[in-house]
Amino acid sequence: MLYETAADWRDAARRHVVLFAMSGLGKTHVSSMLRQSGDWFHYSIDYRIGTRYMGEYIADNAKAEAMKNPFLREMLLSDSIYIGSNLSFENLTPVSAYLGKPGDPAKGGLPIDTYKLRQEQFRRAEEQALLDTGYFIERAQQLYGYPHFVCDTGGSICEWVDAENPRDPILTELSRQALMVWIRGSEAHTGELIRRFDRAPKPMSYQPEFLEAAWRRYLGETGLSETTVDPDAFIRWTYAQALAHRQPRYEAMARNWGVTVEASDMATVRDEADFVAVVAAAIDAKA
Repeated sequence: MLYETAADWRDAARRHVVLFAMSGLGKTHVSSMLRQSGDWFHYSIDYRIGTRYMGEYIADNAKAEAMKNPFLREMLLSDSIYIGSNLSFENLTPVSAYLGKPGDPAKGGLPIDTYKLRQEQFRRAEEQALLDTGYFIERAQQLYGYPHFVCDTGGSICEWVDAENPRDPILTELSRQALMVWIRGSEAHTGELIRRFDRAPKPMSYQPEFLEAAWRRYLGETGLSETTVDPDAFIRWTYAQALAHRQPRYEAMARNWGVTVEASDMATVRDEADFVAVVAAAIDAKA
């Protein structure tokens, strides 16, 4: 690891971390808190995806919808209006809205082939955004003078890596640049995430093999066709399975490439000093 002992971490002039966990366990909250301390650069993978790698897809999709309206079509063709996404660290809705949900078009669903295409676009974008981490570490130091760096990953990072492969290109590069820190949730956290998702289901990205198996199983169990699936019902049905699928993948990432911090401990972090102490304790536990 980049910091082999807790003392190495505490005494480091430059601290670099990559936070990974299920969405909703505090990665962005902690990253924002560190950014507000003044000495940390906050690199959001999802923001990078939406602005650098999927921005054109998102904008073109919005333009395609606008072109269906005669008035907006005329305004677009005459360059009289501009359409773009208003993405921020706190508002990543344009990315999830573009990913969409498969199923009945009358209920906002996408054809499954379109859905799979957008999933593949997201996979490529996330992989590249993760590999950009080293560039942003250097940029943060040289351009802005930030000594410390936190990479705030998306919940799907575990889908694109093989934590059991010591030569995995993404994990090799990330661990060379920063300390990998898993925020591990409890069963209670998982239950709350499922209840929260059930109240407001939102698009997710899935490993292709997992998605294909889930889609076929759902059609088989419900007897529905691809065009009669309720999009929200499908992603609700899939969510708990996706969490169970990801848990061992996160565990392998932490075991082979980083350290583990319990979500309950991370929730006690109120400032930079707390964060440094919690991570130091995780390094000690790993040792």
